[in-house]
Amino acid sequence: MSKKKKIIIGSVILLIIIVAVVSISKSKKGPDGITVQTEEVGKQKIVETVTATGRIQPKTQVKISADVAAKITHLNVKEGEWVENGKLLVQLDRERYLAASESAEANLKASQSNATLAKENMLKAEKDYARTKELFEKNLESQANLDQTYATDKAEKARYNSSLQQVEQAKAILKQAKDDLSKTSIYAPMSGTISKLNKEVGEIALGSQFQEDVIMIVSNLAGMEALVNVDENDVVSVAVGDSAKIEVDALPDKVFTGVVSEIASSATISGSGTTDQKTEFEVKISIIDPGEQLRPGMTASSDIITEIREDALGIPIQCVTVRTPDQLKTKSKKAEKDSVAADSTSENEYVADKDGFVPVVFLVEENKAQAKQVKTGIQSETHIEIVEGINEGDKIVTGSYRAISQSLKNNSQVNVKKEDDKK
Repeated sequence: MSKKKKIIIGSVILLIIIVAVVSISKSKKGPDGITVQTEEVGKQKIVETVTATGRIQPKTQVKISADVAAKITHLNVKEGEWVENGKLLVQLDRERYLAASESAEANLKASQSNATLAKENMLKAEKDYARTKELFEKNLESQANLDQTYATDKAEKARYNSSLQQVEQAKAILKQAKDDLSKTSIYAPMSGTISKLNKEVGEIALGSQFQEDVIMIVSNLAGMEALVNVDENDVVSVAVGDSAKIEVDALPDKVFTGVVSEIASSATISGSGTTDQKTEFEVKISIIDPGEQLRPGMTASSDIITEIREDALGIPIQCVTVRTPDQLKTKSKKAEKDSVAADSTSENEYVADKDGFVPVVFLVEENKAQAKQVKTGIQSETHIEIVEGINEGDKIVTGSYRAISQSLKNNSQVNVKKEDDKK
């Protein structure tokens, strides 16, 4: 192929591309301006929610741990079993604690015997001193003997008091030994279901004085709640008593209702010091009718209803966009003729926020888009409340998203897309 033919073919292809781009641009913009969809502003019910995820757990559950360290010799329950309050759950090896109890009891008896002997010696010393003192007063006994019997009397009294203290100490040791022995038998503190069993017969229970070593968990499955994590920016909107809808991954066809019962006072921080750091607050949602299918640990998501407006002026969320004050300025025809910039709208009409943006909604008046600054209220997943700026019955731009977010300017010419064209 000759170089000339290549140039001709290339020029034709380029021309086709230019025509296609122009056609697409015209189809998007429309014959009379930017093509938009509109609707009239009306009043409706808006429900604001906060979404959070977490897990299902019983309202009441008790972690059963041993207070003393020993080997498990008997395990009288199985996971999922119902137990009554006071039922024996776990028996630990008690030989060492039984021996300690018997030894402490023997030490107490020995201490008590020593105290009895010390008392007899003290009484004898008192009598010897009294007799020597009487003889001394009659000049029948020396001062040395009197002093000696006096010292012996004082020493025996001190020895007796010491023996009494040893008896009390031995009693305390025996009490501790008996308490440790009693703790080798663990009983159910409440009626409920064994929701989790972590140990088997033959394993060692470490004892809670060293670290948490949960043998099992007893739960009241009749009362369930969702423990969810709410973002720090949303938790300020949540209050105790707010209603909620709860969905559980394991039960996709069922929606549970609940009420916020507790909000954590302090935050939990995950991923500290990284770009994924999250600050959240734990919120407990009491499930009103849990049924029998919920199990502890199931993954749950909730929509907490924080506010309801029954008769709010609401529009689709995508209708609200932002512009800078400079982007909202327009030039008058006189200024265009004189090539002098002049604002047709007062600069004071738009008030920017701290970030320099103005929240606006585009109204359609005489095929032109007019930017109206608005003040917003609560919002649902699809609609947002307008508190100030527009009125019921106003015709606003609802699409396209590109037109609202980028293309439209104040006083832009628009071509309203008809309902038949939207289909």
